[in-house]
Amino acid sequence: MRTDLKKKKNIKKYGLEEKESMRSDKNQRTPRLAAHLCVSAVVVWMLLALATSCVPKYPFNGASIDYTKTKTIQIADFPIRSAYVWGPMGPMFNNALKDQFANHTKLQQVRRDGDLQIEGEITQYQQRNKSVSSEGYAAQTELSITVNVRFTNNVNHAEDFERQFTATSSYPTTRNLNDVQQELVEQMVKDLTDQIFNATVANW
Repeated sequence: MRTDLKKKKNIKKYGLEEKESMRSDKNQRTPRLAAHLCVSAVVVWMLLALATSCVPKYPFNGASIDYTKTKTIQIADFPIRSAYVWGPMGPMFNNALKDQFANHTKLQQVRRDGDLQIEGEITQYQQRNKSVSSEGYAAQTELSITVNVRFTNNVNHAEDFERQFTATSSYPTTRNLNDVQQELVEQMVKDLTDQIFNATVANW
């Protein structure tokens, strides 16, 4: 009889202890859950704030332009001032430069009074022997194009500059220049327009 009473008391005691333990665990989990929710809310708020702060001035394929202040760009055709000339090179460069800004920014291209202005000249187009074979003959010929660029930022004249940009491309001397010239010039024009784009609106 006494043994049964002890068992009942122990069962009640352990039951109470188990309930207390469950209450304790629940009480401990509640602050942890609240803290976790609080941290999550802070992270979400920070991400939203960051996204919102980037709205007026945001990169567009590499460009860093404040479109609330800078809305238009004026790009003049670059005349060829080089002694050596390949006919299609001028239009190829001028069209590619305008396409670069049309495709990679939201700037409207205008004929005059642009917020940004780009003008200049193609000053040099030349080739030279780049490397010599073991027999003493030229193995590689290098083509190069140099352009002189004048950039005016009418929103912030501290960014104005006049600078030269050069691109090069090589081909085996065993090849005829006429066979590879268009492909090489296209490569150099792409390089030049990338350089000009980065220097004017990408802040690189």
